[in-house]
Amino acid sequence: MTPAPIKDEITFEEFAKLDIRVGTIVSVSDVEKSKKLLRLTVDFGDHRRSILSGIKQERQNPQEIEGQQALFVVNLPERKMAGEISQGMLFDIGYEDGVTPRLAIPEGPIPNGARAG
Repeated sequence: MTPAPIKDEITFEEFAKLDIRVGTIVSVSDVEKSKKLLRLTVDFGDHRRSILSGIKQERQNPQEIEGQQALFVVNLPERKMAGEISQGMLFDIGYEDGVTPRLAIPEGPIPNGARAG
């Protein structure tokens, strides 16, 4: 793989607007109207969210990520996808570069809802 060019610079203030938090993936289920999307139920400590992610075809057994902590963007507007609402975005490393994607995970257990940055 050849790394992509670095994107244009942003200010620290622009970066600080992102709310990136750790959450535990409680369950993974199919989105019936989609060949790509899975519904992740994610525990953020004080609440749970339904986050849709296009990872269905990336894993032979998508349920293998249940119980894992990962990073999520939680302050994006809700988005309707395949007739369902997604309440955030999973950080997924590799897809944009055409390599097998992996979750962005903390190196060890950390409280759900902990912020990155």
